[in-house]
Amino acid sequence: MTASTTGPTALPTRRPAADLEVIIPAYNEAARLPRTLEATVAFLAAQPWDARIVVVDNGSVDDTAGVVRAVAARLGHAVPIDVIGCTRAGKGAAVRRGLATSSARFVGFFDADLSTPVETLTAAMYHLQAGAGAVIASRHAPGAGFAEPQPLGRRLGGAAFRALSRSVVPGVHDSQCGFKFFTREVAAQAVRECRLDGFAFDVELLRRVQQAGTTIVEVPVTWTDDARSTFHPLRDGIPSFRAVLSLRGA
Repeated sequence: MTASTTGPTALPTRRPAADLEVIIPAYNEAARLPRTLEATVAFLAAQPWDARIVVVDNGSVDDTAGVVRAVAARLGHAVPIDVIGCTRAGKGAAVRRGLATSSARFVGFFDADLSTPVETLTAAMYHLQAGAGAVIASRHAPGAGFAEPQPLGRRLGGAAFRALSRSVVPGVHDSQCGFKFFTREVAAQAVRECRLDGFAFDVELLRRVQQAGTTIVEVPVTWTDDARSTFHPLRDGIPSFRAVLSLRGA
């Protein structure tokens, strides 16, 4: 199978259909993406699903797009790798663009740091093929955990954010784990109604999924914290709290 790439400033276009499409939002991820893409290709190439990887370059100023093209040239024969652009800032904007332009039967996203094990896709595909509309990884559902404890500040901030989020997406233990997959129909309907671009996008996306009557399946995972996370508590935390508050009643 031939690898395909799309320039980072190209207009949204639908890609060829697949059983599964993995969206990876990326902002200045040239350093971390090679390992993530290599691990993802190795995993997907061994599965029975027809899969594709799509990196959404979210206005990076490093060589994120070039790195993706280089990996695609090496490994795209095993699993197609595309890179598309999103000039609108924010993880939510990047994920929304990736989901909205997918033609795959199942589509979703995970973070460029691969903090959630790529093998979690096995459980996600099991539930989706069994009829689930939405499957997300959870660091706080029964049976989940952390490979290493998070710093105290991150733990306290995360606990407060989860408490607030539960008022918007009841029954969901962990709205912020960066691993979420859907049927294309569920994803397409949800993203049409989403407006947030920042880190609170995950909460809005799950709220729209629940409002459509779709049950969300949570898969417990052992999560590895990456100290190089692009999330900054002060810069991103306060706007995220405000954004979630704006969703109450929306």
